[in-house]
Amino acid sequence: MINELEFKDLKKDCILIDVRSPGEYKDGTIAGAINIPILDDEERKIVGTTYTQSSKNEARRQGVKFVSPKLPEIFDKVLELKKKNTLVVVFCARGGYRSTAFASIFSAIGVNLFKLKDGYKGYRKYVLNNMPNLSKDITYIVMHGNTGVGKTNILYELKNSEFDILDLEGCANHRGSLLGSVCIGNCNTQKTFEANLYQELSDIKSKYVFVEAESKKIGKCVVPEYIFSSMKNGIHINVDASIPYRIESLKKDYVLNENWIEESIAAIDKLRRYISNEKVDDLQNKLRENNFDDVAAFLMTNYYDPMYMHKANEYDYAGKFIAEKSAYNTAFEIKKWFNEYFGG
Repeated sequence: MINELEFKDLKKDCILIDVRSPGEYKDGTIAGAINIPILDDEERKIVGTTYTQSSKNEARRQGVKFVSPKLPEIFDKVLELKKKNTLVVVFCARGGYRSTAFASIFSAIGVNLFKLKDGYKGYRKYVLNNMPNLSKDITYIVMHGNTGVGKTNILYELKNSEFDILDLEGCANHRGSLLGSVCIGNCNTQKTFEANLYQELSDIKSKYVFVEAESKKIGKCVVPEYIFSSMKNGIHINVDASIPYRIESLKKDYVLNENWIEESIAAIDKLRRYISNEKVDDLQNKLRENNFDDVAAFLMTNYYDPMYMHKANEYDYAGKFIAEKSAYNTAFEIKKWFNEYFGG
């Protein structure tokens, strides 16, 4: 008999194995889950077609044919994971045949695995139903500031000082701007974004949470309305910095690997709707010449800053800060403000 666990009963340090296909896993999984697929995307399609056009038994026979050659490799991977933690939980789409078969194979050879009740579908339902409760009592301290002032780095310096933060851009894997995906890969799916959000909110221990000011949409990800509304009604602070400081800050964020030039050129091409083709060509040529400074300065003064200005004027700021030396120094000033503002 395979033991089942509900998501709410899982221990934080348990190991989760997603046995669905790579495509399903990419579309969305439980935060931290490891993909050990029983079937790849094409095999899953074939088995599904066999099930609908032939019979359940024929589909299972086809599945066994696909899975059998993979068992030694799967066995080795699971045993390695069991060395790290004896509590290993497997799941598939709905807690049905794939996770049951996976756990049963290991049970037959004396390796005990748990199965997640109702699978990924049950997890999604739980997350969407419970995430609003995790956010409802939070007072968000929303950090505004022009592109390049280093808001994300400041956020993590605050985290290092034991403040709670919510990193929306990290959850989305997107910086929320024109160059939002440069050198960091594709934006997460909405399902992955929500899984990451749930994980971060679950770890919050205090009432006050620092977060960057964001649009409702970050890349392709949409911030849930209850979080977005709470942020608008939160406490707002602003960080400013000089153009040279911001250029150096952006270099650290965007010039991360050898792909930065080509990815930046592709991203800037989208600006043709807003500025002349001649200027876009000029910016792209500057990037090819490795002239990041001039491109960054132009984008800040002619694109980002004017776009940000009308949003910035919507709020009265409880605190204003100048980033001059480092994110660490700015975070230190914000900590002092926090203690004074809240009487700590």
